[in-house]
Amino acid sequence: MKEIIVDYNNLPKHIAIIMDGNRRWAKEKGKDAKFGHKNGADNLDKLAHFANDIGLKYMTVYAFSTENWKRAEEEVGALMVILGNYLDYFSDKAETENIKINILGDINRVDKKLQKKILDAVEKTKNNTGLVLNIAFNYGGRNELVYALKNIVKSIENKDIDIDDIDENLISKNLYTKEQPDPDLVIRTGGELRISNFLPWQSVYSELYFTNKYWPDFKNDDLLEAIAEYQKRNRRFGAN
Repeated sequence: MKEIIVDYNNLPKHIAIIMDGNRRWAKEKGKDAKFGHKNGADNLDKLAHFANDIGLKYMTVYAFSTENWKRAEEEVGALMVILGNYLDYFSDKAETENIKINILGDINRVDKKLQKKILDAVEKTKNNTGLVLNIAFNYGGRNELVYALKNIVKSIENKDIDIDDIDENLISKNLYTKEQPDPDLVIRTGGELRISNFLPWQSVYSELYFTNKYWPDFKNDDLLEAIAEYQKRNRRFGAN
């Protein structure tokens, strides 16, 4: 196995991951989608702890998009249960795990029981100082921009701001990721070469990394390999 050389003093501040391939991974093993999503959640748990251990500050994962409601009712229901169990775990371990949970997306569509689990996990982990784990759930990038625009319009109507105050910084402050750095690196597993409505505003200058590995097979060394590749790139942000 080749050696992976990573500069741990120069890690990206924020890594975003499109966790793709759970269903295909399960199908190849003769299992149903629920099996794939459960193993995908277990893998996220391990990778989040590893990211925290090596000193990453922010990780955003695409767990459930606004388009995923179109999937079979049984699969959607299983995803809701898996998320609830995942949040319960972090709520119970809040004092020892030192991972801060944050949810990006509109939680109003999910049932009240799951909403409570979400709010409890966010509240119980809010003072943790390690990795900020953003879980993009019922999230769509265009919906997020609409959300930000509505907030800005309300501020104008309330005369808190003037229309001339609108700039890129103001829009960023009204997104779900307000007060967080934009992702330096966006990783997509599963072999697809698109970002699928994931953080479109925040990722305009992100480095993109695609791998054919399905999400349940994306392990610690794979994350390090993506970081090592990122560290080789010259980020010019439009300059020479």
